[in-house]
Amino acid sequence: MPLDSKTGAPAFKVVGTRPDRPDGIDKVTGRARFGADMSAPGMLVGRILRSPHAHARIRKIDTAKAEALPGVKAVVTRADFKEQNGDLADILDNVMAGKKALYDGHAVAGVAAVSASVARQALALIHVDYEILPHVTDVDEAMKPGAPLLHEGMITAGVEPAPTKPSNVTRRHEFGHGDVEKGFKKADIVIEREFKTEATHQGYIEPHACLATLSGDGVGDLWVCTQGHFMIRAACAGLLGLDISKLRVTASEIGGGFGGKTTVFIEPVALALSRKANRPVKVVMSRDEVFRASGPTSSSSMRVKVGVTKDGRITAADGEFRYQGGAYAGSPVEFGAMSAFACYDLENVRAVGLDVVTNRPKQAAYRAPGAPISAFAVESIMDELARKLNMDPIEFRIKNAAKQGTKSSYGPTFGKIGLGATLEAAKSHPHWKAPLKAGQGRGMACGFWFNFGGQTCVSLNINTDGTCTLAVGTPDIGGSRASMSLMAAEELGIAYDAVRTIVADTSSLGYNDVTDGSRTTFATGMATIYAARDAIKKLCGRAAQIWGIPEDAVTWENGYARPSGANAGGFEPLSLADIAKSSGNTGGPIAGHTEFNAEGAGVSFATHLVDAEVDKETGRTMITRYTVVQDAGKAVHPSYVEGQFQGGAVQGIGWALNEEYIYGKDGRLQNAGFLDYRIPVASDLPMIDTKIVEVPNEGHPYGVRGVGETSIVPPLAAVSNAVSAAAGVRLTHLPMSPPRILKAIDALAAKGR
Repeated sequence: MPLDSKTGAPAFKVVGTRPDRPDGIDKVTGRARFGADMSAPGMLVGRILRSPHAHARIRKIDTAKAEALPGVKAVVTRADFKEQNGDLADILDNVMAGKKALYDGHAVAGVAAVSASVARQALALIHVDYEILPHVTDVDEAMKPGAPLLHEGMITAGVEPAPTKPSNVTRRHEFGHGDVEKGFKKADIVIEREFKTEATHQGYIEPHACLATLSGDGVGDLWVCTQGHFMIRAACAGLLGLDISKLRVTASEIGGGFGGKTTVFIEPVALALSRKANRPVKVVMSRDEVFRASGPTSSSSMRVKVGVTKDGRITAADGEFRYQGGAYAGSPVEFGAMSAFACYDLENVRAVGLDVVTNRPKQAAYRAPGAPISAFAVESIMDELARKLNMDPIEFRIKNAAKQGTKSSYGPTFGKIGLGATLEAAKSHPHWKAPLKAGQGRGMACGFWFNFGGQTCVSLNINTDGTCTLAVGTPDIGGSRASMSLMAAEELGIAYDAVRTIVADTSSLGYNDVTDGSRTTFATGMATIYAARDAIKKLCGRAAQIWGIPEDAVTWENGYARPSGANAGGFEPLSLADIAKSSGNTGGPIAGHTEFNAEGAGVSFATHLVDAEVDKETGRTMITRYTVVQDAGKAVHPSYVEGQFQGGAVQGIGWALNEEYIYGKDGRLQNAGFLDYRIPVASDLPMIDTKIVEVPNEGHPYGVRGVGETSIVPPLAAVSNAVSAAAGVRLTHLPMSPPRILKAIDALAAKGR
């Protein structure tokens, strides 16, 4: 890649442009096939029986009547799965309950029948003898002595000396450096508050769906909507005792995931039913099942304390973050604690995370899992400190911002990062300087996400007509096919339209980690670049063969093989199409490959600005203006980058204002559908303005940083800061529904303030 002589940055020709998305026509015409769109001859309908109890011991399951019903071809329970140890044990228990049902919606049996009506009848004929047990759904209640225990043998890890009694706290994490107690003694102002957030769902429109075929010889096919079909293959093979090589998984188009489709729920059940019935089985979740039985994010309870000097320098920061991750260990509290104070250059910092189990469905990832929750608490305190100091909130953050060379709150020292650039861009943005109307408040917040690389494999095939087919193993959940095509075209020096990117099935490509962690454009993009360079090396070799000169006498420039100098000969340049056309006579097909474990992912920062209007009589809130400023490293396809910025902001607005899981005293979910679980619609939202900052990531050839997750980290705090300013009272419990806002206003009035 040639360098721009003025900036020292790569001089791009197609990267950074905004071409049409390659799957656009398929999507708008309905030709694209999603999870529920696949069918097979002789296909059966699968349905799953779910517990109506939050916590119950399963004494016995009687499936005889269901099995005898005409049209029923298979019934499965826990006995049809291979018992597991290690990580797969909890996955199996979540897929199909064993000794206990641990939440409302927990799967206890599955049926496959010739029609949906017969399947429903069969479920009604399965008799489950439950012993109802006490339950707990709140994180604070679950931590109290005497709380109902979900797992009798669970001893808290990460505590020295190790506890002797079981509890619902599965692990303690701690990060930080310095001496926080000493730091607080240096502070002139200290603010400490408690915060709570409620669980929210990713809100993807497409329910989980799959079509499974598994024959008696252990050979199977699975068609599924997922963010990681290699992960699906590994989990299902393990749970069913299959050879990985005998199970092929194909990823369908995906109607939204946002992290929620990075695990298995129905897929192993569909395969078990297919194996037993010896016919294809299709399972599609209802919306009620999606809410009751697939993973939302955690709810939380937090305490944050920050001290500052009179001139606005932070002397110490301390926090305890308590997340419930549902019925099994593994809430994202570790990420929450790691990212909580990552935006700041701190001498004294401590973040403790407690992973707690409750009688709720196992949480799943949701864009930057754990980080939006802890950022809400920390950035609320930062806003309050700035106001108490009579400092501009952006200036306060600039003064304390992490920068290159800062030892992060979670350990590593930052390299080149873009937080300062986003703050400066926000400070100079017209939004920050615009006047507010009566009843409005303005808030801002910063956010951080790690990003990662992971195991990645791609294959780039040069076709004889001069076009290319790029096979990747990461499902496209945000326009990655376009980004991959752009990077391949950039390297090869050909047109964007000459590259077609496909998502290959698990039998056609080496292993790829899940599409999550903002890794795809970074890791798969880097693999694409390296595969293209591998292909270019082979193209140059073929040109050398045609010309009869050494390979090292050939260079590749702008899509052409050229002699590297006058001494190499006066040959006319050969285009990629020229070389591909004669590939059959020069050694056969030409392809580039890369298989590696990507490293060098660049951390990402964002700053969000929000204006909110609050009706103090009704508690109703409107977001009137919103601006996202985020470092993308290099925006490969700026339109998709802006879309990620906007999407994260919108989801954060919903999380902050409306969305929450509501459980009754019986431990059952009360709002399992979009009528009662309200996500923002267009009329609830302003236009989301965006500003792309580009501070190149030194770990990527093009400077790319992941962008899909950082954008959801600041909104909870930014919206809360704006609403708190408009309402005239600090709000500490999300979502800020009208009743909670009115309660806070009334409580402040009762104190005479």
